Amino acid sequence: MASEKIELLSIIVPVYNEEANLRKLLDSMLTVLRALDQEFEIVFVNDGSTDGSATILDELAAGSPLIKVVHFRRNFGQTAAMMAGLDYSAGDVIVPIDADLQNDPEDIPKLLERLGEGYDLVSGWRKDRKDARFTRNFPSWLANRLISKISGVKLNDYGCTLKAYRRSIVEDIRLYGEMHRFLPIYASWAGARTTEIPVSHRARAHGESSYGLKRVLKVPLDLIVVKFLSDYSQKPIYVFGGFGVLSHLLALVTFMFMLYFKYFGDKSFIQTPLPVLAALFILMGFISMLMGLIAELTVRTYHESQNKSTYTVGRTVNIDAHTS
Repeated sequence: MASEKIELLSIIVPVYNEEANLRKLLDSMLTVLRALDQEFEIVFVNDGSTDGSATILDELAAGSPLIKVVHFRRNFGQTAAMMAGLDYSAGDVIVPIDADLQNDPEDIPKLLERLGEGYDLVSGWRKDRKDARFTRNFPSWLANRLISKISGVKLNDYGCTLKAYRRSIVEDIRLYGEMHRFLPIYASWAGARTTEIPVSHRARAHGESSYGLKRVLKVPLDLIVVKFLSDYSQKPIYVFGGFGVLSHLLALVTFMFMLYFKYFGDKSFIQTPLPVLAALFILMGFISMLMGLIAELTVRTYHESQNKSTYTVGRTVNIDAHTS
């Protein structure tokens, strides 16, 4: 497939307390991007930093209109920062990169080259990851295997921020909670052609990582949401109604045991907890079905209403008035 010309390349950089890394990161990115002979913009999203990151970002933006800054009023998390980067960037190709210098901007041309082979999404794979083996690498490896198995989208490194996306496959995606790592899955649902290439990974030189083992514990819960959205987002009644039917079947089985003990076990209904259990199953069944109907109404409301942003912006730099 012939390489499609990139009109504008948008680099998105979520920032949270990275004052020691920002200038060096920008210098290295500019060196790489200027060598591409490609129109580009760099969008920094300040996710409520409490150090001097905001001041440094304003100084960097004052030096070039190609550098844009979005300042959040408070910390909303990386997913919201990624969403703001998508909203406030204009490129037809988008490349997010971490601000902690662990990603290497030299890998950006490799991502774009692979994207030009006809792919819609090229994901970075930190094959030789420079993080703590047992507290970061092993839990990440386990999570990646689990995500790939459940989602059906096979990637070795969902957690790598460095990726290249065509805007056409992500522009209608809205991210909530901590779902940015699952963006390749959402893109795959939209029919995106996805691939993965190894990228460099460097040890953190300054600052501290905001991620820990607690994030690993959230992955199974996030996966439940992803699986639900994948299979039942259009028909939630199948989940809630199915549980309701199961509850009524259990109520029927419980009722049969009541009759058995009544006529063959010489036990009256009040001598066993079975009547209460049967009533409980019946009630659970009706409640589940009603929840399914409410979920169906909610789904229709969601699809027929305007999307609501997951963040609020205090001010922007070098960005025209934003329209949704």
